[in-house]
Amino acid sequence: MTADIALLGIDHVRFFVSNARQTAYFYRNAFGFDIIAYAGLETGSTLEAGYILKQGGITFQLVSPLRASHPQSQRLLTHGDGVQDIAFAVQNVPETYSAILSNGGIGVQPPMVQEDEFGTLETAVIQTYGDTTHTLIDRSRYNGVFAPGYLTIDPERYSPRTFHSAGFTGVDHIVANVELGEMNKWVRFYNEVFGFQQLVSFDDKDISTEYTSLMSKVVQNGNGRIKFPINEPSEGRKRSQIEEYLEFYHGAGVQHIALSTDNILETVHALRHNDVSFLRVPPTYYDDLLQRVGNIEEDINEIASLGILVDRDDEGYLLQIFTQPVEDRPTLFFEVIQRHGSKSFGKGNFKALFEAIEREQQKRGTL
Repeated sequence: MTADIALLGIDHVRFFVSNARQTAYFYRNAFGFDIIAYAGLETGSTLEAGYILKQGGITFQLVSPLRASHPQSQRLLTHGDGVQDIAFAVQNVPETYSAILSNGGIGVQPPMVQEDEFGTLETAVIQTYGDTTHTLIDRSRYNGVFAPGYLTIDPERYSPRTFHSAGFTGVDHIVANVELGEMNKWVRFYNEVFGFQQLVSFDDKDISTEYTSLMSKVVQNGNGRIKFPINEPSEGRKRSQIEEYLEFYHGAGVQHIALSTDNILETVHALRHNDVSFLRVPPTYYDDLLQRVGNIEEDINEIASLGILVDRDDEGYLLQIFTQPVEDRPTLFFEVIQRHGSKSFGKGNFKALFEAIEREQQKRGTL
């Protein structure tokens, strides 16, 4: 019997990158994040440098090694920059960790307590797909800016922003790519180890083009605040986007992070102004859009000019758009999403989206 696992939500996403200072600059100036805290040589952190970025309910931790002896330094050669950890907020780390292990989870770091003048922070770490991990974190007794070792950012390193954020409010979902035949294994893992439920399933008939296809299942935790679509490739005439990812990332990992907004038009305008590049679908996508999805609040002409996709389910509609990869490797990218009641993931847009991705693969010579 699966022990009950109470996860409050996503606390933060940890990225392991080659140069955290420059990456922080990118997310600050392209995506509108505030840089609020720093850890490094000046704060007594001799092994790694870290920057904490916030926007709405989103927290990113960007970390890079200061020495070749850092235990994770090899992952930069293997994966390039990418997501290392998705942290879950919990109320009791030891109890949650013990329950996860009793459900069959594999521990990476047992419960430990960090302490400074701002209080105590308790964490533990669990292994998931590839070498991605989940940190369990309890902040109830900690009042610092992020964690021991982190201090409020020095204005000489990053002055306060003089421009507006992009309007992101939270993490809607985080998508994993896993190897062929591994999707059901990891769906079972989240079901059995974390007590997640399967929300929806898409097969290669739902997600296919003339050349490629993939399969996906979505799992979510009990309160619905954590949603993980899990993708695997399926056989096609050419190499799919999932296969391309697995080749360049060298294994399973986080493919994209969907960030929610309450006004996708303003958000995309801001991101385009900040030189964020997006995938584009052909103009013909919009010819019969209102016939396909019905009436929407937003101006159809503005939606078309920005390249935003629209889909509807029984509970409402959603708007979404996808960035180009944010690394030189065709791995990590972001989704911008606004929901008007819809709880789906844009099934009606799959074909147009993946054809757009294939056009980019063709440019890279990886299709």
